[in-house]
Amino acid sequence: MIETYPTSAALAEAAAHGVEACLAHGLKTRGRAGLVGTGGRSPGETYDRLRAAKVDWARVIVTLSDERCVEPDAPEANVRQLRERLLHGEPAKAHLVPLWPEPEDAVLRALLPFDAVLLGMGEDGHVASLIPGDPGLAEGMNPAGQRLTLAVPAGVGSPPVPRVTLTLPALLQARAIFLLIAGEAKREVIARAQAGADLPVRALLAQDQVPVRVLWAPSF
Repeated sequence: MIETYPTSAALAEAAAHGVEACLAHGLKTRGRAGLVGTGGRSPGETYDRLRAAKVDWARVIVTLSDERCVEPDAPEANVRQLRERLLHGEPAKAHLVPLWPEPEDAVLRALLPFDAVLLGMGEDGHVASLIPGDPGLAEGMNPAGQRLTLAVPAGVGSPPVPRVTLTLPALLQARAIFLLIAGEAKREVIARAQAGADLPVRALLAQDQVPVRVLWAPSF
């Protein structure tokens, strides 16, 4: 189930190619396409390669899987990396929907289903900001829940700032999910989740609603 790549560059090339195909399909079949980006180290090289994607970026809508509730130019802001690594050149024509301040529910619902969702994963098995220890995690993980976003209080996760995250049912309203991971520790987390460990990432791996590609490299 895990796609193994020798380098982070090879992983990024494969992920970018897969995302480009998803966006192209959305543009062909619906006239628009939706991409969910993510934060952390995992997507940087993929963003770099996606800048060369042969898609009509003016018809692509981009949002994030989660965001820290900080100023958009703060180092902790996921949107900052998105702007610096992806949204310049041709991709600057894409329409960005920041997750903080939280958009109106109707704005996010209009994007569904997403054509491609990029995610990383922590060593605690969290995806997006669906983080073990969050008192609201059960609500965010409820597959039958109606909410698309969830507020995460300060003190949960690192850095310990307030966050907003897409919920599990929001993430699963997608045509494809790309989970980018690196290192032996995270490969072991995936193995534990596949064996039934109660981790947020297990909910992605155990469902059959949307295809999930797990891409692994030794390091990012």
